[in-house]
Amino acid sequence: MTRPPALYYPFHLCHEKTLHRLLADYASVHFRDYMALQLTPLHGTTAYPDRMGDRFPALVAEGRIVQGYHVSGPLDGDLSAAIDRDLTDPVWRRRFHRALSEDRRFQRGLFNTSHAMQLGGTLVPGPAALLQLLVESRRAEPWSVAALRDLAAQATNPEDGYRYEYALALVKTSASLQHTIRLADRHDLVAVTDSTAHFDLLARTCQRERVEIRNHLVAREGY
Repeated sequence: MTRPPALYYPFHLCHEKTLHRLLADYASVHFRDYMALQLTPLHGTTAYPDRMGDRFPALVAEGRIVQGYHVSGPLDGDLSAAIDRDLTDPVWRRRFHRALSEDRRFQRGLFNTSHAMQLGGTLVPGPAALLQLLVESRRAEPWSVAALRDLAAQATNPEDGYRYEYALALVKTSASLQHTIRLADRHDLVAVTDSTAHFDLLARTCQRERVEIRNHLVAREGY
């Protein structure tokens, strides 16, 4: 049987061992570019120019690695609405908070706690900041894309800083998964990941939205 092409998610890079496992199972592996979100003209995240193919130019030339899917910039109306549905879904929120609390790799993908974090104008040591971000009450705090934009302009104290970072992590995670759905559907790709947390979150979104895409998990073992 002809092997299908795959779309790696949720990041723009993957571990080299994961890449080789995917290349053994799929005709090609597709990668998005780094996702930089623009919430407002003054607030957002910064893009990095690196691509998976930078380290494997021969695989790009052979068509085994396909890259260049643009996912940065402002959130359009449909994408914002889809993110809001994730953020108001108690099952999705519960899975997100559990992953943030228990999955170190999931944490590192959202917060760099090896350095101090700037929260509402106050510099807080990374481990102490993480403890505050994991407070259970944050799991049920209502959020939307619009609410995050409003807070971005007025987070002037540490607690607002914690709320902003937590909400931004929610939006970044959902946006990455929503882009996964769009790209997999548009280009007829199998969505594949080596992150159990992201696999479970995407599965929940697809179940709730009745979206039919192929979603596969490659379990990481020993790396």
